[in-house]
Amino acid sequence: MPQPLVLPFKRIFISGGAGVIGQEMVRRLAALPADVQVLVGDLKPRPADFPARFQYRQGDLNFLTEQEISVFAPDLFIHLAATFERSTETYGFWEENFQHNVRLSHHLMTVQKDVPSLRRVVFASSYLIYDPALYNFAEVPAQPRSLREEDAILPRNLTGMAKLAHEIELRFLQTFRAQQFSTVCPRIYRGYGRNGRDITSRWVRMLLAGEEITVYGAESFFDYIYAADTAEGLLRLAAAETVTGIINFGTGRARRVADVVDVLRHHFPNLRANYVASDIPFEASQADMSLWSSHIDWLPPTSLEAAIPEIIAFEQSRAANAPVAKAPGHVLISSAAAKVPLVQAVRAAAKRLHPDIKVVAGDMNHACLAQHFADDFWLMPPTADEHLPAIISHCQAQGIGHIIPTRDGELAFWSRHRTALAEAGIVVLVSAPEAVQRCLDKLEFAAFGQKNDLPVIPTTLSLDAHYVFDNRAGAATNSFVVKERHGAGSLSLGLNLAEAAALAHAQNLKEPIFQPFIKGQEISVDAYVGRNGHVHGLVPRTRDVVVRGESQVTTTLPDPELVARLTPIVEKLGLYGPLVLQALLTDDGNLQLIECNCRFGGASTLGIAAGVDSFFWFLQEAAGADLAQFPFHPARTPLRQVRAATDVVVPVAQTA
Repeated sequence: MPQPLVLPFKRIFISGGAGVIGQEMVRRLAALPADVQVLVGDLKPRPADFPARFQYRQGDLNFLTEQEISVFAPDLFIHLAATFERSTETYGFWEENFQHNVRLSHHLMTVQKDVPSLRRVVFASSYLIYDPALYNFAEVPAQPRSLREEDAILPRNLTGMAKLAHEIELRFLQTFRAQQFSTVCPRIYRGYGRNGRDITSRWVRMLLAGEEITVYGAESFFDYIYAADTAEGLLRLAAAETVTGIINFGTGRARRVADVVDVLRHHFPNLRANYVASDIPFEASQADMSLWSSHIDWLPPTSLEAAIPEIIAFEQSRAANAPVAKAPGHVLISSAAAKVPLVQAVRAAAKRLHPDIKVVAGDMNHACLAQHFADDFWLMPPTADEHLPAIISHCQAQGIGHIIPTRDGELAFWSRHRTALAEAGIVVLVSAPEAVQRCLDKLEFAAFGQKNDLPVIPTTLSLDAHYVFDNRAGAATNSFVVKERHGAGSLSLGLNLAEAAALAHAQNLKEPIFQPFIKGQEISVDAYVGRNGHVHGLVPRTRDVVVRGESQVTTTLPDPELVARLTPIVEKLGLYGPLVLQALLTDDGNLQLIECNCRFGGASTLGIAAGVDSFFWFLQEAAGADLAQFPFHPARTPLRQVRAATDVVVPVAQTA
């Protein structure tokens, strides 16, 4: 009788954990004591039955950082994530295999190989590594060939090549890191299971729909291993820390394809099967489990006869009840204009979450420059209330699930309708209407700041001969700043003006406001406030060269004390998402707030480079993730951004 599973690990990272094997594994880990922590990473959305205490990272793990995984500090890494195609790989699989097999495996070990907590690595390899000449036959085979670990290797396709490449990489790492962690590479045989892409699940779905199934190579043998058994076996193998290197993992008992059909016929008496002749060789393989049995007191127990009814029950239940999981919606950037760096930043964030997400540049100008850097373009109607139904209809028709406003003049519209859009399945990156209003209105912003004891610069609508400002340093001033109450104040700014000049300048403005002129270093603050109202990341930066109100050259200020002062101030503003706070650092160490833009700023791409990962955090929150899983890691050294024009040359499609 096999012993119960006992895992000597407390922090387990599973790549590809929302897959067929991964879900079975998570179910087993959920039964372990509460002190066992699990981090699951996958492109797919979080499965509904995953325990709330388990962390989930949706997105392309090619973008997982060493800092991110170091925070979790895994002691066990189980690498399940992989992409594959059944039977014959298509021409388009060339790039997909490299990105999500070869590159991914290399990257995940790159970011973990120096993490001190790591003790064990289990890599789900494949029997496809073995030379197919050992188990492929032109004639119907009488019995299967038992493959041994020392048999000849010659991967029969790109997937097998990728598996072998990473086996060799892990062997390489063991020559340097054997004292830190051990690695084992189980070569898994023909997997099948609930919610699978394998032929067994596909046939069950077809039979439930009353369709005929097509059968190739009915006399071939495969070593079918049920995903639930695979999950159990991989965890047992992980616990056997002295087992390293290559090891076969199957049942050791191959079955013919015809056996699968016979079991299905037992449950579907009216089964219709079309047996098709093929020039594909007959396969006859199974795992030699001698090495496994010498180390692991357990063998996969589930037969086809026991597993197939479970798969049928699962598919029946899913067809009746379960919603179909959807890929994350596409992203619309409204008022995209010439905001090329912003579009590129959104595209980078979207691809990290899911490679199929498209970024659509939206604008009222058909010659919008940003469209050349997006995946698609939409000539949008004006953001006016009467156009809301058309905007929602277009977004739903095009699969747009996220909207990122980029212009002050449209923020009120998107904020006012964010609930209606959410009900339509569209998440907008915008703050609540009252928070947007006080950022758009500089007078209201100053009044709010004074009421909430924030260090705002006093602001008034008028000046007279007897009025002077108290500049909070105890001295009066007769030098003023004049700007528009609404909109980009820097474009019509009157700076360091005497009273008469200030009044004269105000005559040229629509709604002038007056502030005292205060000497100091002007800074911008890029921050992201999560849905919980807390600052998730904040980076101050100097405005070294300013052109038309935007920083042409800007440099981050790695000042923890300043960050600590700014964080509670930003949180009092009641905003959500990215923001840019403008402030002054005076010579006496005081902090003076000028204004706040409740959107992503023109030079805020430096904030992303410095760790304020605004667009990725937004997409993760929209997908239901807890941002605690994506901690803020500020850049360790100062960074400088220089915004310069760049020529881009692209091929032009030929027209007939």
